Amino acid sequence: MPANHFNTHCPDWAEALLNGFSQIFLQRHPLCGLLCLLAILLTAPVLFAGALLGAVAGLLTAQRRNYAKADRQAGLFSYNGVLLGLLLSLYFPWSPMLPPLILAAGGLSAMVTQQWLKHVYRSRSIPAYTSPFVVISWLLLLFAEPSAPMAHIEMNTLNLLAAELKGFGQVMFLGHPLAGALIAIGLLIADRRAFCWALLASAIGLGSSLLHHETSAALSGLGSYNAVLAALAFSSQRQQPWLPLPGIVLALLVTPLFAAIGLATLTAPFILACWLIRAGIQMLGKTAVDGTPCAQGENQPRLR
Repeated sequence: MPANHFNTHCPDWAEALLNGFSQIFLQRHPLCGLLCLLAILLTAPVLFAGALLGAVAGLLTAQRRNYAKADRQAGLFSYNGVLLGLLLSLYFPWSPMLPPLILAAGGLSAMVTQQWLKHVYRSRSIPAYTSPFVVISWLLLLFAEPSAPMAHIEMNTLNLLAAELKGFGQVMFLGHPLAGALIAIGLLIADRRAFCWALLASAIGLGSSLLHHETSAALSGLGSYNAVLAALAFSSQRQQPWLPLPGIVLALLVTPLFAAIGLATLTAPFILACWLIRAGIQMLGKTAVDGTPCAQGENQPRLR
């Protein structure tokens, strides 16, 4: 179903929220966002309310502060809130303080995103990606209990196939292959080229983790999701169609650095890899990577 056909039956507020979910995967497509939302609801229902609350917090903050409507509708002020809502719901036990904390974190991420769009992106063409989520999460995780050790997963054909899908789901802390399948379908609907690159990236991440004897990380999808995001970030390039490949490789190479310095990995390797590649292109005087935030095409990925 074309995005513009779906949009005719979707109120503005719902479109903005759904775009916020699809923006996690660098797409502007409400149906893709709906499938991401279903992935959370069906495979991790305890995280659903937090994700929705984070998205609403980002959108309402943007509306209240009168940020550009085109950016709001594109979901640019919601996707970091979704990720923060997921993280807080996952790492912190339920208490009456949790919903206000999610609202505050989601609202803060929208304000940080606006400042980035205003002062950094438009002058240097360096997208924020999920950096507001990562920085705020690093601060919040200082107050969280240590996470449980990674569960052992048996190496077999079924688990290898499931791991390919888990590389999609782990972007949103979802370790169930059904979540990855729903997200993959959403990407296929939104942009077939992006879907193909993401599928390849997940396979490369899986293979890399297995080569480094990180079996549990490989089979849980934790070794793949940053590569998936890096591939998606560059999948729309026409002048340099090969650009997702160095993005994938660089994201995998820098991943161990964050554990080495004691920081949660989250989506930081993807961000660093993309920033380095974009900075390198600019320094070498190459043609700037094409795309503008909030373009009105059917499914132009946002440079966030």
